[in-house]
Amino acid sequence: MPRALPVTADDYRALARRRLPRFLFDYIDGGAGAEQTLAANAAAWSRVQLRQRVLVDVAGVDTSTALLGETCTLPLVLAPIGLAGMMARRGETRAVRAANAAGVPFTLSTVGLCGLDEVAAAASAPFWFQLYWLRDRGIVQALLERAHAAGCKTLVFTVDLPLAGMRLRDLRNGMAGTGLRPRLLKAAQLLARPGWLWDVAVRGGPLRLGSLETHVPTARDLDAFRRFIDAQFDPTVTWADLAWLRQRWPGRIVLKGILDADDARSAVAAGVDALVVSNHGGRQLDGAVATAARLPAIVAAVGDRTTVLVDGGVRSGVDVFRALALGARGVMIGRPWIFALAAGGERALTSMLACWQRELATTMALTGVTRIADIGAQQIDPP
Repeated sequence: MPRALPVTADDYRALARRRLPRFLFDYIDGGAGAEQTLAANAAAWSRVQLRQRVLVDVAGVDTSTALLGETCTLPLVLAPIGLAGMMARRGETRAVRAANAAGVPFTLSTVGLCGLDEVAAAASAPFWFQLYWLRDRGIVQALLERAHAAGCKTLVFTVDLPLAGMRLRDLRNGMAGTGLRPRLLKAAQLLARPGWLWDVAVRGGPLRLGSLETHVPTARDLDAFRRFIDAQFDPTVTWADLAWLRQRWPGRIVLKGILDADDARSAVAAGVDALVVSNHGGRQLDGAVATAARLPAIVAAVGDRTTVLVDGGVRSGVDVFRALALGARGVMIGRPWIFALAAGGERALTSMLACWQRELATTMALTGVTRIADIGAQQIDPP
């Protein structure tokens, strides 16, 4: 009997688990430490209860909105995913095509396998670029210039990674280790997924870091790349460094990784165009507060002085609605889109985004609103 068609984020996750080598699946799926924050993120959205309304004319529901000057079919952005091209053949290019078809922004990670030029060639609309701050500012400067030349107008600066969190699954599976034993662990997991080997490693071409390849000529395998990144993360970066960035980036700047109201106020003072309420999907500080729980306080702290987005645990169009009701202008999603891509490529991601749009539209209708701008605290019940 044929398997049921995938519909939810969990459906795509289950398919991705069967298709990816274990260390790659856990790299995407896992969080830091005991994964308490990872679990709390999703659970917090489920506690936001919606107010069902009836006998309201909802014949013209419209999920479209504008995010940072761009018209979107729904208030959603594909978040940056490092090594996305290892989860599906030429993953970043297929993701940007799906995002463009769905009418939502795509964000390319600094450590994507497909580089800026390759993604720009595949894209039919401007995409966003995510920046990790590296010790070598010459590399940062070169990335900024290349991103702008590729048509990027929005820069997403990840600020919650002065060093990598303790991701225990990566240690267990050999993803984060070097030496013989981790290599043997990864090799065994690769051999257990011959379909992935053929499609991604053989058909997909060399697994190289597209945007960083000219700067890291020795990074021809995962271990070498991790050594470079571990050496390049800069724990000395402070708010003062934003002035350097602003001088060199002519477009919009989004700070991703804000989880404190005081930090949100500092972001506004620094003149950024938007911030993302984020705990890095539970991959950095285990025990940190869930983003849904902290979102209202941050929205209250910054008012309308900047655009507030949120990520972490968003798993459906219903969760998108919940985020808007709590004050966000839009959401970023990571795991759901990469699981869909790993499960079924561009077609699966396109299908998932269409489903989320239908879920959002249905939720709007059943709560009595027809426009994104009308979604607010009045659509949720107080805790």
